[in-house]
Amino acid sequence: MAEQLSADFVVIGSGIIGSTTALQFLKQGASVIILEAGPRVTRDEIVARFRNSPRKSDWMSPYPPAPWAPHPVYQPKDDGYLVQAGPYPYPAEYIRIVGGTTWHWAAQAWRMVPNDLRIKSLYGVGVDWPFSYEELDPYYQQAEEIMGVSGATNTGSPRSKPFPMQPVAEPYAMRRLRERLAPVYAVVGNTVARNSRTYGGRPACCGNNSCQPICPIDAQYHGGIAAADAEAAGAQLIPNANVYRIEHDAQGRIAAVHYYDPDKASHRVTGKTFILAANGIESPRLLLLSASDKYPQGLANSSGMVGRNLMDHPSTSLTFDAEEELWLGRGPQSPNSINTLRDGAFRSEHAPYRLDFTNISRVAGSTQSLIDQGVYGPELEKRLRYSAAHELNVKNVLEVLPHPDNRITLSDQKDAMGIPKPQAHYAIDEYTRKGAEVSRADFARIAELMGGSNLRYSKDGSFANNQHICGTMSMGKDAKTSVVNEFGRCHDHENLFITSTGVLPTAGTCNSTQTGLAVALRTAEHILPKSAPPGTPGAPTQGVTR
Repeated sequence: MAEQLSADFVVIGSGIIGSTTALQFLKQGASVIILEAGPRVTRDEIVARFRNSPRKSDWMSPYPPAPWAPHPVYQPKDDGYLVQAGPYPYPAEYIRIVGGTTWHWAAQAWRMVPNDLRIKSLYGVGVDWPFSYEELDPYYQQAEEIMGVSGATNTGSPRSKPFPMQPVAEPYAMRRLRERLAPVYAVVGNTVARNSRTYGGRPACCGNNSCQPICPIDAQYHGGIAAADAEAAGAQLIPNANVYRIEHDAQGRIAAVHYYDPDKASHRVTGKTFILAANGIESPRLLLLSASDKYPQGLANSSGMVGRNLMDHPSTSLTFDAEEELWLGRGPQSPNSINTLRDGAFRSEHAPYRLDFTNISRVAGSTQSLIDQGVYGPELEKRLRYSAAHELNVKNVLEVLPHPDNRITLSDQKDAMGIPKPQAHYAIDEYTRKGAEVSRADFARIAELMGGSNLRYSKDGSFANNQHICGTMSMGKDAKTSVVNEFGRCHDHENLFITSTGVLPTAGTCNSTQTGLAVALRTAEHILPKSAPPGTPGAPTQGVTR
């Protein structure tokens, strides 16, 4: 018989959110098991893979999927894991390993702006959150102190306490952008989970231009650090544990989860409270996979909303040549942005957006482009030097509203373990498209202020994806229109909580991890007071029982 495991809390997913949530329980003396579908990996392994990869612009190349825990890969070709149902493709990229996808994130740790949580009341679009920005502020602060966040204060998101750190040193190119755009636009340093000084036992950023796919010195926080902290505090983290079913009892309480190991041997894990902390694709997939006679639509799905309201942040962009030499590629890859267009009465008509500047070195991309054009010899050297020195790129980061038809379902195709693959149904509505159209005027003005020439807009109607998976298990007070309540507890199951960016009711214009973590910390605090001190009758036990 397969080994059986049990703990007070069983956490599915070992990323920043899952591991940090687990750590809160461990601090109170509870026993915790963390289940991760993918394998362990170390920073030196990832750095070596990146250095050896022939596709330096492919940030997924250092993270090959395990056969027993596949994830989407698109280069050199689509591996077909995330099935596309259209009408617009949704090429999400995420990683199933210990620590999760933030191993290769840009570490942008923005807060929402207060009105993001009230867009239905204020602008007549989307939905309102079940709590206010002011209620979330202390959990934002807690998340920032855990990760080590540096940033400027003038971002449109009020705060009751200062950032843990001052901003990371500004690259020369970004300083020139800020100075030249100042008459029209306020350019600020991005809020990032990246050290500007020694913090958390990790060094300050030294300017490596490879934040994505990997910070080689761990100046940037990631889920691998969070997972290690949880293990150090006593969590039993089981890698290569691909959860394929959640089991409930006759009353609808969750009794156990079942996972496959790489040999497809099945294991059962029992617990008192279960935390689903995978992302906004894998979490609804698991809930749908767990359908039963009692819950034929899947678990937590009496509302029919599991998998629905998928959101991200699509982008269009402008690439142009500035009149002065700037030489992108020194310092972090995404250091500065414009944040004054994130909110306003216009939101009743079109999507708000941030404007984000890249600092990624132009050498590799320009070289490939020129070679593709048949340029070589002295002409290649001349044109490459010019492009590397002068080329700039700015993109918008657009809000997507929650729409039920944008959703994750189960495909009729199966992965290598025989589990149905996730399938994405996705479209980009007129609200977002109008925001993209409006932003073109900002693109043109920025190019003008930089003395730009050779303007190359992204193809009309074409949107890049930013991999900020939101929605699909939205929180709300009404069990008929949401999956979890305002504290992340599933309406249908009293001992199943979801901590994931998938519970965010709206997406705003900011990267989702920071907000997802803040909401998860609020959930953990809600759960913990209900537990008696360790050692009293019915209290969490110390250690893992088998």
